[in-house]
Amino acid sequence: MITSAEQTVLDRIDGELVVELTQRLLRATGQNPPGEEAATVAVLSAAAAELGLDVVATQVEPGRDNVSITLAGGNGPGLLLLGHTDVVPVGDGWTKDPFGGVLVDGRLYGRGASDMKGGLAAALVALAALRGTGLSGPVELAALMDEEETGKGIRSYVETAGRSWIGCITAEPTDLQTIIGARGDSYLKVSVHGKACHAGNPADGANAIYGAAAVVAEIERLHAELAARPHPLLGAATWSVGQIQGGTGGSIVPAECTLVADRRLLPGESPAGVLDDLRARVAALRLEDRGLSVELEMPMEMPAFLTAADTDLVRVTDASLADAGGPGLPLGGWTAACDGGFIARDFGVPVVVLGPGSVTDQAHRADESVGVDELLVAAKAYALTALRLLG
Repeated sequence: MITSAEQTVLDRIDGELVVELTQRLLRATGQNPPGEEAATVAVLSAAAAELGLDVVATQVEPGRDNVSITLAGGNGPGLLLLGHTDVVPVGDGWTKDPFGGVLVDGRLYGRGASDMKGGLAAALVALAALRGTGLSGPVELAALMDEEETGKGIRSYVETAGRSWIGCITAEPTDLQTIIGARGDSYLKVSVHGKACHAGNPADGANAIYGAAAVVAEIERLHAELAARPHPLLGAATWSVGQIQGGTGGSIVPAECTLVADRRLLPGESPAGVLDDLRARVAALRLEDRGLSVELEMPMEMPAFLTAADTDLVRVTDASLADAGGPGLPLGGWTAACDGGFIARDFGVPVVVLGPGSVTDQAHRADESVGVDELLVAAKAYALTALRLLG
């Protein structure tokens, strides 16, 4: 049930402003890789300042900032809205300008419309609508760089964050479903070193590609083992080899081969443990008997999280979503990964994921789009949640 005070705030959520802000963000060009968030950060920061919100930019790398946008409140714990300013490369197959922000039949088109410039715009509009409500703690929108690659933004943020929070809503695209758990992710790089020689006498060398092929086969076996042990909400942990590169020519036994694998993580799994397990499985292959050596590293890891369904954050967020006109989906789990896992792990704060757009049908695709109606529902849900948790 919406109170009169809550309705007053909801009435401040302007549909035209949501569209305008989303379009401004979509027209800010940039892709990651290589890491071009600066235009989006500039637009977001300027819009927040225009709306009377406090803006602090923190450099993580030259030309790459995290930005924190805050609506001040009392001295109590605050609510964190979490997002990212980078988008994946445009890719091929677009029929609309990927940086045009065009509005067609109630949908806004552009790279990042769902993932997740629409979520940023909805969160910003919610903060603006909450001005003057006398909240017991602040509401912060942390818009971080490099989420799509190695997570440099969230790692920097957790090292310097000084506030305490009652909870965190990650505004990633969930089809307006309240997500209470998400798998984590990690990348593992395997470098196999051998010895080059003429292909006419391959026994004189040590073929690094053969060694890498043995590692790939072992990763396939590991994936099958994990598939037999699914999590009841999040499904199974997974392995996937996504890149392999080696050799210099058909007539040369390759001395080097490198592969990169994606390993999705379940709550409670240790990235270090995953790396140690693969190291042990590779050691059991005894590639040194073939004149090969192997190096393993984990250049990226993002923790999983699972929030209990009976926490205040989950109950209030899901009820607020329903009152905001949400689709009425049950609490769910997410097979994707997000920065919210770091907040849950490093601060012990309950986390949910909730946002406009679809990670399965829109994110990382050509002609990515988000519905204006979804943006409005998300903005209202964020505002109601803040009122109810901090009122």
